[in-house]
Amino acid sequence: MLNGHGGNIYDIAHRLGCMPSEIIDMSSNVNPLGPPPGLVNFLKQKINVITALPQVDANLLVLSFADRYGVDPATVLAGNGSTQFIYSIPLALGIKRALILGPTYADYADACSMHNIYFEYFIARESQGFKADINLIKKGVKGFDTVFICNPNNPTGTLYTGAEIESLCRALPDTCFVIDESYLPFVTAGDHDSMMGRGLPNVIILNSMSKIFRISGLRIGFIIASKSVIETLTHYSLPWSVNALAQAGVRYLMEHKAEVNAFIDQTQELIENEKNRFAEKLENATGLKLFASTASFILAKLVNRHTADTICQALLHEKILIRNCSNFKGLSNRFIRISLKDSETNLMVAEKLLNLSLQ
Repeated sequence: MLNGHGGNIYDIAHRLGCMPSEIIDMSSNVNPLGPPPGLVNFLKQKINVITALPQVDANLLVLSFADRYGVDPATVLAGNGSTQFIYSIPLALGIKRALILGPTYADYADACSMHNIYFEYFIARESQGFKADINLIKKGVKGFDTVFICNPNNPTGTLYTGAEIESLCRALPDTCFVIDESYLPFVTAGDHDSMMGRGLPNVIILNSMSKIFRISGLRIGFIIASKSVIETLTHYSLPWSVNALAQAGVRYLMEHKAEVNAFIDQTQELIENEKNRFAEKLENATGLKLFASTASFILAKLVNRHTADTICQALLHEKILIRNCSNFKGLSNRFIRISLKDSETNLMVAEKLLNLSLQ
C-alpha cells in the first residue's frame, strides 16, 4: 500500500507551502531521541561507500546481527526494510488462508491481496482493551495456515507476553505465525517477550531497524525463521536489496552493543515518562479516551462531536501531523494515534487536543 501510512511529511509540506522540517510529525512511530549519536557521526565518515556496490546478500551484516542476538546466521535474512518481507512471505511460502489479528497495520492484508490470498481479520474489541484472549485466538486460528501478529500492536499499543505467544504457537504447530516485533525495543524489558531463540519452527519474526534507531530512510530490516524458511525466502530476495550505507550503519549498531543498549534504555525511560505526562495532561479531557500503550504511541478515541478528520485537520493547520486511524480495520473515524516526541512538544499537542476535545 503506497498510501494510508503515517509520516507523509513531504506531501503535507507541499500542500501547506512549507518545508518538511517545519512539520511536527507525530504520525510516524519513530524514536523521539533520533538516531544514536555515534551512528550519525559514523555514517558521515562512511558516505564514500555509496560509490560502490554493496555486498550482494548483506552476509557480513547478517553475521553481525546473528552475533548480537545470539542466533544462527542461517536463520537470518536482511532486506530492504521489514516491509519487503511482509510482501514476499505470502507468495514465497504459498499461503492459502491467512488470519490477521486486528485492528492492526494494513500491509499484512495488502500483501495478501497483492497475491490473491484469502484472509480474514480476528478483531480484538475495544471492550477487551483491544487485546483478545489467547484461548479465543487459538480457537479462531483453526482453518488458517498462517497468522499475522504485530506485537506490540500498531496502532493500539497492546502487548502479548512472550509466554502467551509461545503458548499459542506451540498449541498449533502446523500453523505458521508471523510475529512483527518492530516496536518491541520500545517496551521496557521487551527482550523477554521476543520470539527469538525459542526454537519454534513455525514462527517467523520480523525485526525493524527503522523505528527504534530512527533510520527509516535507510530502509533495512531482518527476518528470523527456520533454516528452511530462510532458504525459501532467499529465492525471492533481490540482489543488493540492502544499500551500502544501510549495511555499514547497522553493522556499526550491531558491533557497539554497550552504546546501543544504553541508548535503548534511555529511549524506554523517556517513552514511559512521556506517556505518563501525556495521559496526566489529558485526564480531564471529557471528549477524549486514551488507551494504555506499551509502545511509543498512544491510541485515542474521540467521544464527542469531533471525528478523526476534524481533529487531524485542525492540528494540520498548525503544521502538526497525527495519525487518522479510520483506515484501520476494526477502528473508525473516531480514532487517532499520537506518536510521542520530546516533552515540550508532547505537552503542547496534549494542550491543543484538550482544548479541541472541549469544544
